[in-house]
Amino acid sequence: MAVLEDVRALGSDLDRSYPVYVRGRLKFRVKQIVYVAFSLDETVMGFAFPKEERAALVAGEPAKFHLPSASDLRFNWVHADLAALDPAEAREFVVDAWRMVVPQKVSRAYDLTHPDGPG
Repeated sequence: MAVLEDVRALGSDLDRSYPVYVRGRLKFRVKQIVYVAFSLDETVMGFAFPKEERAALVAGEPAKFHLPSASDLRFNWVHADLAALDPAEAREFVVDAWRMVVPQKVSRAYDLTHPDGPG
């Protein structure tokens, strides 16, 4: 079972990433692009995810993942219930979301320093 603390340090440590609070909700950004956001009660993690793959993700594990609201479907985004994720899986989704918003050279540099993935 993942909780916010399992990914908070990772989101702050990723290159070019920084935390912000918007209306009480923790979000992680690179420049002005939000790539991970948490619900007010910290039970749901929204994260950047390829649009063309999200229907399969949600259909494969509907108890774990769900689509964002109809007004947010235009974004590359999906939601996950944190309690349904294990901590390593949650960290992997954070890193994958971060990869979507940073230059490839930054992502490759991360891979060189973290050959076994997020810790």
